[in-house]
Amino acid sequence: MVDRQLSFETNLANLSHNAWLAEIDDVCEDFGFFEQLGTDHFVGFLEAGNNLLVTFENTQNVRNHNARSEPRGFTYTRHEGWSHLALFSSKESWFRDEAVFDFFDRMVDDAFFEDFEKIVFYGADGGGYAAAAFSVAAPGSTVVALRPQATLEAASTGWDTRYRNHRRLDFTGRYGYAPEMIEGAEDVFIAFDPMERLDASHAALFRQPHVTLLPCPLMGANLDQAFDRLGILDVTLKLAMDGSLNARRFNQLLRTRRYDDTYAIDLIGHLIEANHSRLARVICEYKIQRSKNPFYAKTLADLT
Repeated sequence: MVDRQLSFETNLANLSHNAWLAEIDDVCEDFGFFEQLGTDHFVGFLEAGNNLLVTFENTQNVRNHNARSEPRGFTYTRHEGWSHLALFSSKESWFRDEAVFDFFDRMVDDAFFEDFEKIVFYGADGGGYAAAAFSVAAPGSTVVALRPQATLEAASTGWDTRYRNHRRLDFTGRYGYAPEMIEGAEDVFIAFDPMERLDASHAALFRQPHVTLLPCPLMGANLDQAFDRLGILDVTLKLAMDGSLNARRFNQLLRTRRYDDTYAIDLIGHLIEANHSRLARVICEYKIQRSKNPFYAKTLADLT
């Protein structure tokens, strides 16, 4: 397989769900394939170069939050020449569907993943769980999972009360317990906000030596959107693909949060709540020089 950057244009914003899927279908059929997996899942493949990015995304989130309402991997096929395997869910499912299991079984039987030199599995939230769980299909791959759940099986994570309505999903069968499914991966990176207690508890279940935990304090529950806002998710995936991602490099990227108003406002609120008013004033004074947001001047006046 020869590296080649794919050339295609999309116009996916403001489309209905079905029209959006139809456009994705057209692009994938031009350069690879597109399949419906059961009633709630879809897969598209763009064949480009020897590197493969495998993503797990919710269609509504892609349409609402991704740049150009595109699957995250499309830009990499254009600019990096990566091949892209995109798994989509039309509802919150953690990709726990027999049709999805069968698809990965078939890809393993067809030696699909053996055609690539480097493979990165990526996802956030339920997609992060799936990125870890299905990485077992491609031994030697790298996993980048943002705020993944280890499982929703009550026997293992009954302490997590956020997903009661999804307990009916079966996490005991194939591709079930994510911390076990990553054993064949080369590197696994788990990003989470340690201030989110339940997210931190899930992250702690990924204990293997080849797992690197990436704490992101005060970055909240929507890490993919926060990373996009900071402009660091793109770099993180590129570092993962070339094998140079590590905790030090990631923490260097995370330092850009100092320029982010959302993070600074959350940090100031946390400091005030913890009775660290002096530090809150210092940050307000720093941000007043660098931001037009009136929050800092008002908060500084209140503190003084």
